[in-house]
Amino acid sequence: QVQLAESGGGLVQAGGSLRLSCAASGRTFSSYAVGWFRQAPGKEREFVARIESSDNSYYTESVKGRFTISRDSAKNTVYLQLNSLKPEDTAVYYCAADSPPSRTAFFNRPSAYDYWGQGTQVTVSS
Repeated sequence: QVQLAESGGGLVQAGGSLRLSCAASGRTFSSYAVGWFRQAPGKEREFVARIESSDNSYYTESVKGRFTISRDSAKNTVYLQLNSLKPEDTAVYYCAADSPPSRTAFFNRPSAYDYWGQGTQVTVSS
């Protein structure tokens, strides 16, 4: 069993930055693939980024070059650095863990993940 807790959300102006953290407890996190998703009001949850246990990473097109996913295995934490934020990035951001063996082929599907955090709100003002 893995428990995930996101933090780092907040209110920021367009063009600003935030760093989201996803801290894991219960098991060593390093063998898990971890994804970030977001959900805006009235919209479906959408894939943002994923990092594999190998540190390979994937991003949705709209955040490439602006967001960076990384992990610190010693701290059992995965980060999502959000730069050049836009109002359309406003959403609740969730981290999720994919138990090994990773379902990399389905990296952008919520169903590929076994554990979810409670979410952290990111609001970008124009």
